[in-house]
This record gives sequence, structure tokens and C-alpha cells, in this order.
Amino acid sequence: MDGFKKRLNESIQFKLSFSLLLAILVIAVMAGVFSFASAFDEAHELQDDMLRQVSVLFDRQLLPLAHLADGGRVRDSDEESRVIVQYLKDGLKVVGNVDAGAPLPLPMTLPDGLQTLKVNGESFRVLVKTMASGERFIVAQETGIRNETARDSALRTLMPLLILVPILLLIVADLVRKMFRPIASLSAEIDQRAEQELHPVEESHLPAEVRPFVVAINRLLARVDQSMETQRRFVADAAHELRSPLTALSLQAERLAEADMSDLARERLVTLRRGIERGRKLLDQLLTLAKAHATPEQPKSSVSVRHIYRHVLEDILPLAEAKHIDIGIEGEQDAQLWVNELDLMAVVKNLVDNAIRYTPEGGRVDLSVTTEGGRAVLRIQDSGPGIQVAERERVFAPFYRTLGNDQVGSGLGLSIVKAVTDRISAEIQLGFSDGVRHCGLCVCVLVPVAKPVQGAPQKTENQRPLPQDAN
Repeated sequence: MDGFKKRLNESIQFKLSFSLLLAILVIAVMAGVFSFASAFDEAHELQDDMLRQVSVLFDRQLLPLAHLADGGRVRDSDEESRVIVQYLKDGLKVVGNVDAGAPLPLPMTLPDGLQTLKVNGESFRVLVKTMASGERFIVAQETGIRNETARDSALRTLMPLLILVPILLLIVADLVRKMFRPIASLSAEIDQRAEQELHPVEESHLPAEVRPFVVAINRLLARVDQSMETQRRFVADAAHELRSPLTALSLQAERLAEADMSDLARERLVTLRRGIERGRKLLDQLLTLAKAHATPEQPKSSVSVRHIYRHVLEDILPLAEAKHIDIGIEGEQDAQLWVNELDLMAVVKNLVDNAIRYTPEGGRVDLSVTTEGGRAVLRIQDSGPGIQVAERERVFAPFYRTLGNDQVGSGLGLSIVKAVTDRISAEIQLGFSDGVRHCGLCVCVLVPVAKPVQGAPQKTENQRPLPQDAN
């Protein structure tokens, strides 16, 4: 009962349905009672009219006793619905059982008209009439039979109501559910949106009662979008403003390295240059992250995954060679993706950069691409320590770095990857490259292989020499 009350208070749809159904049931019961009583009285009135018509018939036709048998009973009459017609006799002189056909023992002093009398414990509806000749007769019928007939007639009147009311209840419940369907669709639409999809909700197809609520949501989305855009612009502007001073510091440090200085000073200068380089890399990643959260641009052509792999390996190969890491592309399969080339390059570059940084010297990094179920699977595997299951959700947070590692970084690489994959409707999965020993990181990026728009130009892959196309 408490659960029912809670649901009744929380759900407008349930409350409306329950109220309408309850109102329909109450009105239907009241209508049924009124119809039954009215039909019951009408049936009795018709039965009284029948007694009057029988009396008029006997009065006008002056029917003699020869037409009546057994003291006034009509021959071959139905025992249950019979109408008794007899001359009025003194009840003290009547001998015999009424059920066996004897006349009704009624007194001679009965007044003319309709009346209900008790005869030998049974109730009769009796019409007394005096003919022009002065003789008096009665037309009678048992009230039990009359009530049963009237009750059957009244119940037949209720039958359409009893059949149609449940159908009406089902129709009302279904109509209420359909009326609230736009609200459910609106909720599902908003719930399925990505974080960056802050465009207004279409309100033209919604009921007028819901539109003010949708207008308020659209205003809130506009304010959130403006706030996020301000935040992204601040990050981008701050990174741009800080890039120039860091570039100047880097140039001054390079010039300072050419000067004569002690070994201790040169050692400290190397540390300073590394710090400056880390700052420049952090600014570049902040700019990339700000672009990843910006409104996506529609791609104008498809892009080859192997083409992206080659560009990334050419840029990042010196880092792999410095650690003697065997890096290359596995297999010959390729996939054409209808995504922005810079977005896909940012994803691959950050994943490969992370793989090289966390893979020990002499390790291995493999890149491959396959197609499964209408999606291209970009797979980057390394022989590093991997990411434990408990930390796989947290590593996508900005500036988060796994505990216990001594690698230099800002913790923005996977955040950029996550932001870009969300924007291009891709899915990213983390696992172990060696499932037996639970080591090594295997990152799979599942990108939908969308069909290009008919008539759109197709981009041809620039064949550039790949340092290591295969391991």
C-alpha cells in the first residue's frame, strides 16, 4: 500500500490514469444503479399496463364463463408467467388450493383498481374491475414472477454498460500513456546525448503544456554551452599566451648552452631545458584538449587509417629509437573512415606516445587495424606494465597519472583521446596485451565506418616512406 501511495504521488501519468479510471468507475456504478432502478420500475409499469389491457379486453368482449376454466384460469397458460382472470367471489366460499387451479379467495369488498394483496402467504398484483352488467372480475399475477421478469429486463439494460466500461477503462489508460509518450521520447533524447551535444531541443512536436519546460531546458543548455565555450577559450588563450614566453625561455636556454660554464651549471641548465620542454608539451596538450572539446567539424573526405599510422610513426619515431623500441604496423588491412583527419591523428599520436613512454627499453609497440561489425578497430599494443582494471576508468580524467610510475608526463594524453573519441562517436577499450601475465596495454578504438556522402571527394593517400612498416 505504501508503494502504491508513493507511486501515486511521484507519477503524474499514474495519478491521472488512476483518477480518470476511478471517476469512470464511480460514474458507471451510479449510472448502472439508476438504469437498473429505472428499467425495473418501467418493467413493472408495463406489467400493470398488461393487466389493464387484459381487463379491458374482457370488459369489451363480455366474455362469458365458458371461456374460462377452473374458476377463471385460462387453459394451457404458463404456470410461471400466467395471468389469472376470474370473477370476484366471496373468499369464504372458495374451496381448493390456488396452485392447483382454485380461484383466488378474495373478499367481495375490494375496491376497483390496482393493488398488491397477500393471498395464502403469496403476494399478488391484482386489478379489480366492475363491468357494465354489475359483475366484478379480477386480473391478477404473482409478484414474484413480475419481479423476476422486471429484474431480467433491468439486467439486460445493464449488459452494454458492463461490457463497454472495461473497454473504456483500457482505452483511457492507453490514451493517457500515448499522451505522455512525447515526454518519454524527450527524456530518452536528452539522456542519449553526448557531453558536447548542447544544441536546443526541438519543441514544435511537443504538447503546449510541455513547451515552457523545454524552453527552460534550452535556455539552460545555452548557458551551459556558453560557460563551456568560455572555459575552452580561456584554456586556449592561456596556452597561447604562455607559449611565447616559454619559446623565448627555450631560445635563451639554447643560447646559454653555447656559453662557457662549469659542469654543475651545465647540469642545472639541462634540467632547466627539460622543464621548459615539459611546459611546452603541456601547453600543446592543453590546446589539443581545448580543440577536442570544441564543436566538431564535418569531415569533407574519408581518411585512411594506415595513412594516419605512417604520419604518426614518422613524427614519433625518434622517441622509439631513443629507447630501442621495436615499433611498426602489423598486417596489410586498411580502413577508410569518414572522420576528421586531425581528430584521428590526435587519438593515434597520444596513444602511441603513451605506449612509447611506458614501454621499457628494448620493448615492442604494434599498430594494427581490422574491421568488425561495421566498425574499424584501431589497436595499439605495447609490452609495458599495462593499466590495472581498477584504474581504467580514472585514467581518462585530466591530469590523472597512475601511481608508482616515474615517467614524465602531464596526464592529459588519455583525456584528449577520450574527448576526441566521444566527439566522433567512437568507443575506446582498454585491456592487457598479454592476458596470461596481465601485463602490457592493449588499446582498441572502435570507430564507425560511415558511408561517404554521394558526390563527396575522396582523398587519396599520400604514399610516403615508412621507416618501419612492419616489425
